[in-house]
Amino acid sequence: MPADDASKPAAKAKTAPMKFGTGWLRDCWYFAAMAGDLKPGKLQRYELLGEPVLLGRRRDGGVYAIRDICPHRAAPLSAGKLVRDESGAETVECPYHGWRFGTDGVCSAIPSLVEDQGVEVSRIRVRNYPAAESQGMVFVWFTSDPRGTGEPTEPPPVFPGVVGGAAKIVDRMDFDTHMDHAVVGLMDPTHAPFVHQAWWARSAKKQYEKRKAFAPSDAGFVMVRHPRSKANRIYDILGGQPEVEITFRLPGSRWEHIQIGRRQLLALTFLTPITETKTTITQIIWSDHPVLVLTPLIKPFVRAFLHQDGDMVNLQNMGLKYDPPLLWLDDGDVQAKWYQQLKREWTASRAENRPFVNPVKATTLRWRS
Repeated sequence: MPADDASKPAAKAKTAPMKFGTGWLRDCWYFAAMAGDLKPGKLQRYELLGEPVLLGRRRDGGVYAIRDICPHRAAPLSAGKLVRDESGAETVECPYHGWRFGTDGVCSAIPSLVEDQGVEVSRIRVRNYPAAESQGMVFVWFTSDPRGTGEPTEPPPVFPGVVGGAAKIVDRMDFDTHMDHAVVGLMDPTHAPFVHQAWWARSAKKQYEKRKAFAPSDAGFVMVRHPRSKANRIYDILGGQPEVEITFRLPGSRWEHIQIGRRQLLALTFLTPITETKTTITQIIWSDHPVLVLTPLIKPFVRAFLHQDGDMVNLQNMGLKYDPPLLWLDDGDVQAKWYQQLKREWTASRAENRPFVNPVKATTLRWRS
């Protein structure tokens, strides 16, 4: 009996770039959940990159991810339970016929078989996705190997400024758009006065010329450390003289690292593709700044920001459904252009089995906002 995904022949690598707004990068880690979301013995169903994924935590604390479809009759394995086999190993038991799969995806038991039927149970498997914890977050590796057997070529990401213990704020929202459009919106430096209008934010009536230095960074780029924006009053509650550094990294993470003397604040945003038309945005904030005792008062502002962006996504979709060409300008849209260049180079370097070469060059960009 053939294996589920592992029996398919490898496809020839393609170097043609993906059209903007279609497909996703592979051979990289995607944020999936906070570590605290996964409880020992509990099976949870996620959809990531259009694939059904069972995410779980073994009772020894380790996390795992396997394809959430039983190869027998397609029942979701996440509807089953985690049980121990005769050797004591933990296995996922399908709720339909009791087939069992190890957390590595290998089938270990089919209860309906009788002794002389000669089925090599261990040849049956569901796809296993490498999963790992890093700084209280869970990441899943998606390979470009069509057989699903590619192993991670790098450890899960680590971010500066994860201080003060557990995250102070975690908020999520689904945007009804492809990840590409969500990423471009995330790094857009000129929309805030129009989309995020509020007494505590910048005003469309008071815009100033900005001049920011950028440099390439690991699989992305960074707006190098600079004094805070005086137009955004949210910084006022931090006091002192905050300095800000903003970084973007493929496939879709952006973080704002704020230094206030010896204190730090990290505002980390992940974009996780669910389907071609849905992307989850997760915002996480850590800090050792005493102002975070006001977390219950700050959360509504974070939520308001997400809702404002979500409302604009819905408006944008009214135009995107006609697949119009998009007119991007310098310098305000250069970060969006960099994103496209980074994606093309990432895909090409993997297909050609060579090191990634960052196409971003150090420069200074100017815009009004």
